[in-house]
Amino acid sequence: MKILVDADACPKNALQICMELGRKYHIPVWTVASFNHMIVSDHHVVVGDGSQEADIKVLNLTQAKDIIVTQDWGLAAMVLGKKAYCLSPVGRIFSNDNIEFLLEEREVKAKLRRGGGRTKGPNKRTAEEDKRFYHSLEELLADAASLDNPLQ
Repeated sequence: MKILVDADACPKNALQICMELGRKYHIPVWTVASFNHMIVSDHHVVVGDGSQEADIKVLNLTQAKDIIVTQDWGLAAMVLGKKAYCLSPVGRIFSNDNIEFLLEEREVKAKLRRGGGRTKGPNKRTAEEDKRFYHSLEELLADAASLDNPLQ
């Protein structure tokens, strides 16, 4: 098992939390990002800056029971299909129960933007999001460690 971070758009605080909990639970933390990012990690994979390169690499490195950190709902759906755990940098745990709704929401927003509409961008990261992410990641680490209690 490993924690695998889609680090191209991962907030620094979330990445630090991954490193902290990885050390606490003796789980390696892997980061994947384009060469445009300066990431300090024991297991860092550099990819090109082409569209979806980091996502494809994350998907290729994902194994069952890994914990993936990404804010990309499409990538989340694919890693769930590989029987990995997945959460966003704000602490939302992705599951087979909620991913279909999120993908439908993503499509509705994309359709609105294609038609000239605007959607709201992310808010500034808060301490509450850091706390929620910490607790969600710790929950997944505990669940993943228990082979008898998968989330999926």
